[in-house]
Amino acid sequence: MRYLFEDFALDADKRELRRGIDAVSVTPQAFDVLLYLIRNRQRVVSKDDLISAIWGGRAISDAALATRLNAARAAIHDAGDQQRLIKTLQRKGFRFIGSVQEIGGQDDAAVPNDALQPSTLAPAPSDKPAIAVLPFQSMPARPEQEYFADGLVDDIITALSRFRTLSVIARNSSFTYKGKAVDIKRVGQELGVRYVLEGSVRKGGSQLRINAQLIDVATGAHLWADRFEGALGNVFDLQDQVALHVVGAIAPEVDRAEIDRASRKRTGNIDAVTAYYRGLPHIRFPTTPQNNEAASRHFEQAIALDSSFAPAYGGAATCIAWRRANNWPGDFVEDNAQVLQIAERLKELGADDAMALTVVGFLLFWFALDLNGGVELVERAIHFNPTYGPALHARGLIRGWQGESDAAVADLELALHLSPRDPFNYNAMLGLALAHHNAGRHAEAGEWADKAVRAFPPAFNVGMAQAILCYVGAGRLDDAQKLMAEILRRSSGSRRSTVAAPHYSPKLRAELLEAMIKAGLPE
Repeated sequence: MRYLFEDFALDADKRELRRGIDAVSVTPQAFDVLLYLIRNRQRVVSKDDLISAIWGGRAISDAALATRLNAARAAIHDAGDQQRLIKTLQRKGFRFIGSVQEIGGQDDAAVPNDALQPSTLAPAPSDKPAIAVLPFQSMPARPEQEYFADGLVDDIITALSRFRTLSVIARNSSFTYKGKAVDIKRVGQELGVRYVLEGSVRKGGSQLRINAQLIDVATGAHLWADRFEGALGNVFDLQDQVALHVVGAIAPEVDRAEIDRASRKRTGNIDAVTAYYRGLPHIRFPTTPQNNEAASRHFEQAIALDSSFAPAYGGAATCIAWRRANNWPGDFVEDNAQVLQIAERLKELGADDAMALTVVGFLLFWFALDLNGGVELVERAIHFNPTYGPALHARGLIRGWQGESDAAVADLELALHLSPRDPFNYNAMLGLALAHHNAGRHAEAGEWADKAVRAFPPAFNVGMAQAILCYVGAGRLDDAQKLMAEILRRSSGSRRSTVAAPHYSPKLRAELLEAMIKAGLPE
């Protein structure tokens, strides 16, 4: 059975929630709450009704129920103060009050042509103004100069994410619209934002001109537009001017202390900045060994030109991460030594660049197995950039691998919200599966593993191993055995002695080995 309301479609059989053509990320228990309320929309559902239906009558706290209810509301862009779809009746319960159309069976042909198309914009599931920065146009349109406009947008996103008053969509989602004709309202719906910033960059000789305009997604109105001109050497000042004008237009209540705190004092040799920008396109997903090597050369050039330019160190570390993650040829001992050197250099510089701190911190944990050092850098990234999605993603994964649950879930769910179209979201889904496994919520762990398996790339043995752990915990041995058979087909030399998960807590390592043995891993 499928239930259509506003521009959402909830499929009870597939356990999927969609908005238009896009899947909406929702935790399994929040999905169950939403489904139960929709199915019983003709009456008021009491708290006891929900606990009995979703949790089998076992005792849960009011806070746990409120968390799941709020997650259900967030998934459909409702809010507790607005209650457009889910209404709370004091001391009585809850009721789904939206207009619902039921469609029997799986035949999409039965759905009216416009039933799944976006219609009206709902507010973002946050009390903060949410904004997406789309790729800027390079003027004149020269492919060989696009790297500069893209790098500039990267830095504007970073600048905006420093303001605690904003929720900023990560660049991996914003850049999925690069080179496409976009409908601003559709972008707003797909990314869950209220505002979109778009513009153009003209680079001529030693001069730079940035045109930017801020759009209210709901009305299409231009809230603010301006032009910024200056010498290339003042590129960071120009970026900060754009960021401060945007914040002033969206959140005028932000005080001067917040602006001063968020304003960067970063300096950089413009030639180093240009070399860094040239490297960025080569490390975007998906990349290749050749592109990765080209990027590494550009980042090394940037470091040689300006040894205090922190972003270039983050770029160099990203190249190491790509090489190690894909098992491309390289000297692993040298890579580890370089990561340690970069980490020390970032500390010496007192760097506040979120990308560099996040990548290097994650590599310290992942490769060098330095938990405290890695977490320190990732936490520093989040301190300086509270809505920097990749940092929250990294911290959530680390927490899950170390056996934590609720804190990991909170980080990873926020990371998914901040970057809903990120091609790396399968990793966050695996992290959520593991975090729920840690708490003994095995059914939810299995469902998140399902989502991850559908999304992650082929031959992702590390991901398959995590999914096997969650499937075995959920009692889904058949699913675990299918994944194990795939691992053995692709890596026939896999044995119990080859299982290594040094970044896991000792308890999780033991559970992983036991699960893989149950799934059929040979001796």
